[in-house]
Amino acid sequence: MHRRFQESLDNVDKNIAQICHKRHYNENVIECEILSGACVPQKDPSCFSVPGVFFICPLTGKTLTKTEKEMHIKEAILMRFSEDAIEASIMMIHNFNKDKEKVKAAVDIISKYIENICKNPTEEKYRKIKLSNKVFQENVSGIEGSREYLQALGFESTTLPVDGEDRTEEFLVLPAQESEALEQMKAHVERLQKGEPLRAKLARQPQVFRPSQHATHFQLPPDFYNLTAEELKREQQQKSEVVERNAMLRTKAMREKEEQRERRKYNYALLRVRLPDGNLLQGTFLAWERVAALYQFVRDSLVNDWQPFELMAPGGQKLKDDEELALNECNLAPAALLTFSWDAAVQADIAAAGGKTAVLLKAALLENIKTLS
Repeated sequence: MHRRFQESLDNVDKNIAQICHKRHYNENVIECEILSGACVPQKDPSCFSVPGVFFICPLTGKTLTKTEKEMHIKEAILMRFSEDAIEASIMMIHNFNKDKEKVKAAVDIISKYIENICKNPTEEKYRKIKLSNKVFQENVSGIEGSREYLQALGFESTTLPVDGEDRTEEFLVLPAQESEALEQMKAHVERLQKGEPLRAKLARQPQVFRPSQHATHFQLPPDFYNLTAEELKREQQQKSEVVERNAMLRTKAMREKEEQRERRKYNYALLRVRLPDGNLLQGTFLAWERVAALYQFVRDSLVNDWQPFELMAPGGQKLKDDEELALNECNLAPAALLTFSWDAAVQADIAAAGGKTAVLLKAALLENIKTLS
């Protein structure tokens, strides 16, 4: 187990070393970074509207950068073996292997092994897996976590003689099981079949700012952009052509294609919501999250989270709470300032009853209120 643990960590290190950071061109250059042979300007990180994009590990709760999350999650899974080897090996299978089709094939074969054992509990041949078997080699052996899973079920590595030959081979052998243990194995296989890759949750990084004339001024870090260095160069060259291009007659299909291309440029959206008291609530979102996620973020930040409210996008577009459109489809990526307003009818009822909304945001958010520079 220790050897495979170390091998897994080594593989993670290799993957992380191959990650290529994408950078966004902009003014106020303070340094250059070599990326794919190109010199890409980079801003002083302190001037960004948000430090970067961060994620929360679903196993440890730790906040991680984009480059840290994959290795951290893999390490957390491996450390989980001491607590629950079944769960850890299932997570290995679904997280350490990128090809979903190969994972499904391996899961199907393993499920068949267990099904045969449960149907024929007294027949020894079903409790033996020859590791050189073609089916095992082609479908199971190359899937990280598969052997750990079988061993967690109770299979033991054993060298056995090959029938009719003067040699031995390695087998995984499951000792005879009681009916209760077989029922547990069925449950473990169901867990394997229902397993899904763990996803680090995007950290919203909620922040409140005092009323400011700079509310629409955004300086985004490179992680918000889904562009290579070469694409960034072309972006700069195309800026001078924008006016001319917009003046051309274009078909609806051409416009839609261009809009889709624009949306793909951004991975994330930094959104600010101007509240009735002038304060600004800011959060980070995936560009393809639904509008409902934005409403939930705002609702979770309010003292009176039961009160209905509305959000208005730039240009006067009213967003619906149950909107199925993604944020980038509403032209909210990579950044936008929205306007918050309480539902007028409910506010009128509250006022008629002599009530009022004194404080909008929760105290924990207001404790760390900042000023936009």
